[in-house]
Amino acid sequence: MAAYYWVDWSAERMVPPTAVHGGVDKDGCDIYVGRAYHEGDWIPAKVIPGRHTAYVAHGGGEHVKDSFQILCEQRFDWVQTSGGNIPPGAVEGGRTDTGEPLYVGRVWHDGAHTVGKVHPSHGCCYIPYDSQEMSFSDYEILILRH
Repeated sequence: MAAYYWVDWSAERMVPPTAVHGGVDKDGCDIYVGRAYHEGDWIPAKVIPGRHTAYVAHGGGEHVKDSFQILCEQRFDWVQTSGGNIPPGAVEGGRTDTGEPLYVGRVWHDGAHTVGKVHPSHGCCYIPYDSQEMSFSDYEILILRH
């Protein structure tokens, strides 16, 4: 059996007990690790059940999704990294339409621990935040625990 798996989810459902917690928004809402399809890409997403939605960063903006997948199981660690470095065991959260892997990352910004996408060829982690796509060269990346 795989150490982790993605479950099709929608905003109206309860979060599964094995969902991977990604952080807490500045208003105290829990953030979970998810992914959603947007303009040809599977993109790592922040899922905020308290708002009944998920958000992805793409093309300079933050995009709301009400249909998405949520990452399940609890065999992970967050590791500090930077500049597009992808450590062994990094969790692939999606792919671009050209086939480049996108990994699950997170940053601390404006009082929130926010989940986003690590885009290796761009050397950064992008997060969806306040209607924007924001870029960070220092970030944490989700890895499979050994």
